[in-house]
Amino acid sequence: MSEENREREPMNPGDEVPPGTVYSGEDLCPECSGSGEKDGEECPNCGGTGKVTEPVGGA
Repeated sequence: MSEENREREPMNPGDEVPPGTVYSGEDLCPECSGSGEKDGEECPNCGGTGKVTEPVGGA
């Protein structure tokens, strides 16, 4: 399936690039330290996943 036809995962506020972007990777959410919760509720930065997507490497 081509990339333009494939539905992309929605981005969370803490994501710097869309999931699946070339030269990107997952990291623990800095707001909830990877727990997915902040102040007893779903972390608004990562959407409760505990992960954010960031670019890696550089040009």
